[in-house]
Amino acid sequence: MWKRLSLLRSFMVKRSSGINTTSTTNMKPDYSSWSREDLVARITELEKSLLVTPDALPKVKKLKKAFDWSKQNMRFVAFRFAYLGWNYNGLAFQLEPTPLPTVEEVFLKVLAKVKLIKEPIEDVEFSRCGRTDKGVSAMNQVISIKVRSNLTEEDQANPELDDKEIDYLSILNANLPSDIKAHAVCLRPPEDFDARFSCISRHYRYFFKKQDLDTDLMNRAANLYQGIHDFRNFCKLDGSKQITNFMREIYSSKIIHLHDGVYCFDLKGSAFLWHQVRCMVAILFTVGQGLERPEIVTELMDTEKYPTKPVYEMANDIPLVLYDCEFPEMEWKAVSDEHKFQRTTQSFNKMEYDIQLKAQMLEVMEEVLYGNRSKSDKLLRTMNIGDGIGRAFNQYVPLAKRDRMESYEILNARWLEKKGDRWQQKREEKEQRKKKENDQVE
Repeated sequence: MWKRLSLLRSFMVKRSSGINTTSTTNMKPDYSSWSREDLVARITELEKSLLVTPDALPKVKKLKKAFDWSKQNMRFVAFRFAYLGWNYNGLAFQLEPTPLPTVEEVFLKVLAKVKLIKEPIEDVEFSRCGRTDKGVSAMNQVISIKVRSNLTEEDQANPELDDKEIDYLSILNANLPSDIKAHAVCLRPPEDFDARFSCISRHYRYFFKKQDLDTDLMNRAANLYQGIHDFRNFCKLDGSKQITNFMREIYSSKIIHLHDGVYCFDLKGSAFLWHQVRCMVAILFTVGQGLERPEIVTELMDTEKYPTKPVYEMANDIPLVLYDCEFPEMEWKAVSDEHKFQRTTQSFNKMEYDIQLKAQMLEVMEEVLYGNRSKSDKLLRTMNIGDGIGRAFNQYVPLAKRDRMESYEILNARWLEKKGDRWQQKREEKEQRKKKENDQVE
């Protein structure tokens, strides 16, 4: 007992170090005069005061177990997905920060979040079908990529085991925002499949309201786009791309009446230049307004008559959609479970409801602003560019009399002079990486 008391006294002295020892509460009591019962009671009291309760212990965070990618199977797949582009800074993932997120950035981050691809996402290799710009939407965009699999490489080749595979679509759609949705997956793409280079054709649609447009004239002009032509005057030139071939084939080009006063420019081709579709639409609008003849399309494709592009504004981005992409025969698996499908699409109801209400509120606001006055009497003469507003002008200047932009030869040479060495170095590094990958495969 005396030994226990001595140890407790020693511990209490150490514990109370730094406290004023002149205080009467800290004076050492004379235990030699205490009875055995009093000493046992005191020892018991001191022992209780030293007990540490679980709540008093510091909470230690459990270390999250690292995901072991070395134990995972991977498989090469293709995803079909749709997105509304007006909330995004285009499709393509960017290494530099962008004002708005890109569609691929969101898509890849979701794949990483659910452990379908390994981080960092900057190092993930994938291929896209068609790059869309800021504001542009897509209904059938395609991406090919390697993702985690429940099955071994041997089992992946057996269609009878597909039900045991990860439910990619349900997992993706449960984590993607409501304006991006995956709607089909190909578990066994063709050999050497590449979402970009395996694409046979790309199908675009540009939606617009008839308003003051002559759609018959527009259709005559649209038909002239069909065939193989030089489209250097129907795109945005960029020296960094170093493009010298502007020949593209258009399979079909026409104006379609959808419903009420809504039409679309329906366009299908092998591949397209940067901003090509929006430039083509801009010229159609000048024809539809009677400002240019339909034959202006053919004239702009004549590089002797128009060796460089006249200055004009391209059509708005929001009405443009990558409607479809055609590939060789592939086995696409869609969301088959009705409950899962409804859960995926239920967010559309809210978006549609919000848009309809906002449109109704705009109509009420117009009534308040215009009152009894005719709205048409207050409109300025504008150039239609597909944004519902247009660009005001007093006198239209025909394309033939406008200033011309610089040729692609000048733009390419200027860019090479400024950044050519670095570009050439990156090109060589890329070729070396490909050669190294091919050597490893062999």
